[in-house]
Amino acid sequence: MAECRAEAESDVAAIREVIGAAFGRSDEADLVDALRREPEVWIPGLSVVATDAGEGVVGYALLTRCRVGGHVALALAPCAVAPGWQNRGVGTEVTAYALSEARERVAENLVVVLGHPEFYPRFGFRRASDAGIAASFEVPDEALMYLSLDPDRPIPSGVIEYPPAFGV
Repeated sequence: MAECRAEAESDVAAIREVIGAAFGRSDEADLVDALRREPEVWIPGLSVVATDAGEGVVGYALLTRCRVGGHVALALAPCAVAPGWQNRGVGTEVTAYALSEARERVAENLVVVLGHPEFYPRFGFRRASDAGIAASFEVPDEALMYLSLDPDRPIPSGVIEYPPAFGV
């Protein structure tokens, strides 16, 4: 089992390495670096790493601010696990930890994710279109999902406005 915690400044290079290895390219790591430079969307403590004592950073999850229908929300992206650690529960651990931290740290209630429809429902994510939430670009309906951090609170609907770093 990996240990999860907020990223430290000393983790930045390892985070880039894990993301690059997981995606096989640098685009997602470049996105994280760009989001770090957007203080209005970057939330200290919600850039989360999973670590192993012997190998350092082995997993990563990031929550940043976005807008949905003009209301502030959170975007979960990217999530990554080092190839040698995939299918061992690290992705589940780091994602669950990030969502738990969000419940404790921020007022936003809505989280959106564009990802694998087999993975994210385990955390309570549901099809975004069922809540009237849409992307401004073409995506498979089953891959765009949302989560209410507190189901007793309302969530906004409308089009997701990602931070400029996303380039969409």
